[in-house]
Amino acid sequence: MKNLNILIIGAGIGGLSAAIALARKGHSVTAIERDPNWSVYGVGIIQQSNVLRAMDQLGVLDRFMDAACGFDAVEIFLPDGTKVARVPSPRLVEGRPANVGISRRALQKVLGDSAKELGTEIRLGITAEDMVDDGEQVAVTFSDGSSGIYDAVIGADGVFSQTRAAILPEAEKPVFTGQSVWRYNFPRPEGLDALQVYNGPTGVGLVPMSADVMYMYVTTPEPGNPRYPTQGLAAAMRAKLANCSPQIRELGEQITDDEGVVYRPLEGMLVRGDWSKGRVGLLGDAVHATTPHLGQGAGMAIEDAIVIAEELERHDDVETALKAYRDRRFERCRYIVESSLAICHGQLGVGPAVDNHKATAEMFAVVSQPI
Repeated sequence: MKNLNILIIGAGIGGLSAAIALARKGHSVTAIERDPNWSVYGVGIIQQSNVLRAMDQLGVLDRFMDAACGFDAVEIFLPDGTKVARVPSPRLVEGRPANVGISRRALQKVLGDSAKELGTEIRLGITAEDMVDDGEQVAVTFSDGSSGIYDAVIGADGVFSQTRAAILPEAEKPVFTGQSVWRYNFPRPEGLDALQVYNGPTGVGLVPMSADVMYMYVTTPEPGNPRYPTQGLAAAMRAKLANCSPQIRELGEQITDDEGVVYRPLEGMLVRGDWSKGRVGLLGDAVHATTPHLGQGAGMAIEDAIVIAEELERHDDVETALKAYRDRRFERCRYIVESSLAICHGQLGVGPAVDNHKATAEMFAVVSQPI
């Protein structure tokens, strides 16, 4: 199909990737975002080799690499700080590194600027209040009183997706895993040339993000899913490192800015049935929300976007295309969700401990396969 009028609900990583992929296929794209400020928290994100390949497919790789910091390995440490493995990552794009760290704000700018340059209309501060799919088109009424008629609608509105609730009310719901993640930016030390992963009940990772900056992520058990006020967040994060290796505890002394700490409970969810109904489909966390233990949440959403665009081009009707997209994506996304959750459960002591060296190598083998 060509020249469709497509609405994307959610202008995050997955939604913007879909806007780029669909616009490059010749479709007219509108993306809406509920946040009027289009805000993104100011820490980083890991993007692995399959994401570099996907960025190349989206036609934004040069711009992406200009904003990112490349590295070619993952180093695994025991809880006491002993390094036990350095796992090389496969390069999937010739002449480019295997992985990158990038600021989330920089990534949004790369994707947002690219989507707008390709003609995507991005409307902030509105939501889709009502959708009526008559089998030929979808009539959408927005929260600002406006309306539109679309050939297809893509819900890229996250783990608590209102689009999923509207079209698949009986589908699986997100479940708190028992664990949360803390993130904080630091000056990048000399010699940090890999993602460093520290095993243990408190999982820690150090990710190079630019020549001068890295970020730390920390996964911690949080029974009862507590909420932490902004005031005192830095001290709370430092306290979570009390049983970590000496080098991590020493680094933690630099955590002093409450506003610089990003804290988020971790929810997991996999929709095992349909990912669409009629002309309305879902991508990313709306159907396969994963914990960050394998660093593939955003990567799976970006790959979803490319596959949706390919299947819409390949088929003669939207409903068939959306079903074909789900069929291509399900097993890969299931693997990431379940394998990441297994690491989480091992850290919490509610499942067998997972060897991160083995899990990381296996993950790279899986995501290196074509999407």
